[in-house]
Amino acid sequence: MNLHVDTAALTLTADGVSTPCIIGRTGAIAAADKREGDGRTPRGRFALREVLLRPDRGLAVPATALPWRWLAPADGWSDDPTDSAYNTAVRHPHPFSAEHLWRDDGLYDVIIPLGYNDVAPVAGRGSAIFLHCTDAGQPVTAGCVAVQRDALLALLPWLRRNDWIEIV
Repeated sequence: MNLHVDTAALTLTADGVSTPCIIGRTGAIAAADKREGDGRTPRGRFALREVLLRPDRGLAVPATALPWRWLAPADGWSDDPTDSAYNTAVRHPHPFSAEHLWRDDGLYDVIIPLGYNDVAPVAGRGSAIFLHCTDAGQPVTAGCVAVQRDALLALLPWLRRNDWIEIV
């Protein structure tokens, strides 16, 4: 199943069913123009890489054909363009700036890293672009796409290797 995000309508559509979503705080931008820290969601077609889950949030082993793993408290994602591990999963403590994936706010209870700038990452072109959960207190993301946790969990059984998300 492939996913479609309409950044103007703020919807994520899968198999004809739409759900509200949120995007970057400064809107969407062509992937070629995306920059680290700009708060924009890149437009384009990106692979769905894997599913990352918080084991302490009451989530069951996911029924999905995507690769998946449990998150650990030390998991992070490098967002420092000077880091040789830029835009890849890392472990904390990490000597460069890296986002903590183990968060208290529930936003990262379920994460699907998107295949944006991850094959031979280009430093400064943006990192940690995920499909993840929303939180009532968060009306925007830092550049990701987010939906309600239940909606994201409902998608998992339908997702397969080689599926993608199109952000327009």
